[in-house]
Amino acid sequence: MAELLTIESLIALLTLAALEIVLGIDNIVFIAIITGRLPSEVQPRARRIGLLAAMVMRILLLLCITWVMQLTSTLFTILELAISGKDLILIAGGLFLLAKSTYEIHHKLESPGDSHKTADPVAATMWGAIGQIMMIDVVFSLDSVITAVGMAKHVSIMIAAVVAAVVVMLIFAEAVSAFIERHPTMKMLALAFLLLIGVMLVAEGLHQHINRGYIYFAMAFSLGVEFLNMRGRARPAPQGHSAQEPSAIP
Repeated sequence: MAELLTIESLIALLTLAALEIVLGIDNIVFIAIITGRLPSEVQPRARRIGLLAAMVMRILLLLCITWVMQLTSTLFTILELAISGKDLILIAGGLFLLAKSTYEIHHKLESPGDSHKTADPVAATMWGAIGQIMMIDVVFSLDSVITAVGMAKHVSIMIAAVVAAVVVMLIFAEAVSAFIERHPTMKMLALAFLLLIGVMLVAEGLHQHINRGYIYFAMAFSLGVEFLNMRGRARPAPQGHSAQEPSAIP
């Protein structure tokens, strides 16, 4: 127990918690999109249950470290490309995100204002949404779990970092979801963000590394531009200017 209270363990805990929180950004966005299709009265409950269930799954993955590390072993080779269990999970998760985001964008553009009447029957049920949250969380958490094995010596530190990250996500998930739902443009940007993450996961599964920082920078830049647009739209029109052009003098 004393070895868990050392400076080295504390640094590992803080580093892992920060890593989990940063990687949890995509999870919060996905949760906001999925639960946004549910009736408003059950959305908060679905978000809480989904995050807590995802936390349990991450802890189980940490407790099965030996099995998780075996996922990096080659299962078969295609055109000199070694494919492991981890690669298959990343590719499947990436394709799921691409399909889900494309469907949501199509639904948003083709049937605006009718999101609950024609909702996806799977996503329209609370447990269906929770199942999707848990499934995609496994994909998002694989890299962080494998990284945690190399950064910390004790499973208890890894579990503490996961719990801390989920607590932060629970605190901010409600505000992020409400903000995305209030602003349609933000929802489209969030879906575009998920498309980028889907492409990145597929590329990672095919051993083509894409620095996640590039994706975060692109999304941060887009968000910054949209915040400026929102501020401009909220600014009152200058006095003395009519909303309509004056009629021409004959």
